[in-house]
Amino acid sequence: QVLTEYIEDAYPEPALYPQDTFERARCRELIEHLELHIELPVRRLYTEAFFGGKVSDETKQEVEKLLTRGAKSLARLVRFAPFIGGSTFTHADCAAWAHLPLLSQATKIIYGRDFLEEFLPAAKPYLKMLAERPHVQKVNNDRKAAMAARAAAQAAK
Repeated sequence: QVLTEYIEDAYPEPALYPQDTFERARCRELIEHLELHIELPVRRLYTEAFFGGKVSDETKQEVEKLLTRGAKSLARLVRFAPFIGGSTFTHADCAAWAHLPLLSQATKIIYGRDFLEEFLPAAKPYLKMLAERPHVQKVNNDRKAAMAARAAAQAAK
């Protein structure tokens, strides 16, 4: 969220926080919820899900409870109309785009079930819509290129 505040201050146009103070607060609420109740717990699974390590069964059980609660409560906050907070693309959409796919990927690998699909089924078409945005495509292409360069560097060792 610190980065979103910086971006908003440094590049105020186009504004990615709503002008209405209540909607601005809701945007921040969505970001906080995504960071604290989705990203923070799911991050504990990354070692096993993405990096070849091992996570204890106790941690997996604890994270499963936290993610279930977090995803259920997020489902009550989101709008998907068409964006996560309503009719306008905001910083909350940037946060959702970063965090929701990792929730899906990690829970499929660790638990054999997709928490995103299970608790937020409208998120899949929403993420597909976001993927059509030019800036999202650029970030995805840059990420793929960086991953390919990293793999090539690893193979060269």
